[in-house]
Amino acid sequence: MKIYFKYAFALMLVTALGGCKKYLELKPIDGIIKQEFWKTKEQVRASVFGIYSSMMEPSSRSYSTQDYIPSMTELFFVWGESRADNVANATASSRDDIDLVNMNTQPTNVNVNWRPFYRTINFCNTVIEKAPEVLANDNTFTQAQLDNYLSEALTIRALMYFYLVRSFGDVPLKTDATLSDENIKPIPKSTQAQVLNQIVADLKSAESKAVKTYGDVDSDKGRVTQFTINTILADVYLWMDKFPEAIVECDKVINSGKFGLIRGATRNGSLVEYNESWFNTLYVDGNSNEGIFELQFSVQRLNPFFPIFSASIPARRWTASADLIERVFSLDLNDDKNIDIRGDRGSVNAATSTIWKYIGASPTTQRSFDQSFAHWFFYRYADVLLMKAEALNESGNGRDALDLVYRVRARANALAATDLAPSPTDKNLIQDFILEERAREFCFEGKRWYDVLRNAKRKNYARLGILLNTISQSVPSNLQQSAQAKARDVNSHYFPIYLYEMQTNKLLVQNSFYK
Repeated sequence: MKIYFKYAFALMLVTALGGCKKYLELKPIDGIIKQEFWKTKEQVRASVFGIYSSMMEPSSRSYSTQDYIPSMTELFFVWGESRADNVANATASSRDDIDLVNMNTQPTNVNVNWRPFYRTINFCNTVIEKAPEVLANDNTFTQAQLDNYLSEALTIRALMYFYLVRSFGDVPLKTDATLSDENIKPIPKSTQAQVLNQIVADLKSAESKAVKTYGDVDSDKGRVTQFTINTILADVYLWMDKFPEAIVECDKVINSGKFGLIRGATRNGSLVEYNESWFNTLYVDGNSNEGIFELQFSVQRLNPFFPIFSASIPARRWTASADLIERVFSLDLNDDKNIDIRGDRGSVNAATSTIWKYIGASPTTQRSFDQSFAHWFFYRYADVLLMKAEALNESGNGRDALDLVYRVRARANALAATDLAPSPTDKNLIQDFILEERAREFCFEGKRWYDVLRNAKRKNYARLGILLNTISQSVPSNLQQSAQAKARDVNSHYFPIYLYEMQTNKLLVQNSFYK
């Protein structure tokens, strides 16, 4: 959403002068917040827009340690994809990137630096703590406006913590703002269950305050609405194995009538009609009828993906796995025009193994560097349908679950070879079918590892084999035995705490697998 950027630096000045030099430190100049800011509704608005902008900050170097700090958007991809089976290392992969794939992550790996997430959490905490004071300072600022802004801050804070608990397990839970040096203090980790309960509480509070629409498409897709909150809650409830609650949240989005699937293909008997604009509508232009929450990159704020994925530069960090098309999407050897539109020139350029969703300017042409502003999708309507399918299946309603899966498959012309054709009563096979369909639908959208782990860990890791099989697809054959042995320790499924955080916060305890 292009309107964010002119407000971005206001929040940075207020809450981030000096950078991050200590654990969870966001060091401002003392006095600015109390004396010069939080006086007008315009300042609150600027601060809330700054929260969104903070999620699009580029990578940087730490002032104090010169450590590389990845961009948050980069971490959305790396945390959600690198340990799974859809991506592979490329010529510019760092040692740290390779170690992620090989299940050899150490506390010194820069990819486990959670600092960008806690930076954004502090921006959210600052708005939640300080914005209510503006009601007394600006008589044009209404309670309804305040509630809307608080809903955005609460939701983004919840989303940040949801990424953290799925990636690290137990993490520090900080819900007060760091406004000055006196406010900096080390805190221990909270349990994953405690953090998840806070996430749900934040989202429930946000839902009661949020709007359904801002009156324009860019804002409705790029800012938090009630439907954003419902969708995140559904995802959280799936992670917590609260399936009836997940269904309720999905239905709020489905029954709103505000979203739909972008038509990709229509089958009439043996004939398939393809919608040539599907890719551009959904991925190139963004903010389509299918989008629920998208991170709004633009010409003014490019995403980090061109140098990471593009085959047109001398080196890139990540490619699609070599067998992705055949293993995930399949091929029709009798009819090369019968394709799953999400495969070649949808998710990937098969000829070069290029991750195409963020690089393609069309199904056949690539973006240039200055066109690298594809949105990052947090959630699309297809996600709601498949999350509901998963919750229905786990609740014993396999028939309705399959109806939703086939609805998603139909719009993409998913090939018959990928149809597991499960019986409505075969819960495990339907679970596999949904998981495979999510791999096709959300390929490279930062969901694959979390999907695998969520399904594997259910019922005290009753289906650990799902995760072990994923590792067997991604880890080189000479390292598979070691990687699978590590993966049998469930603590290895979560990242280590970055070494710098351990050194600067003596109350932190390292994940037991990495001690």
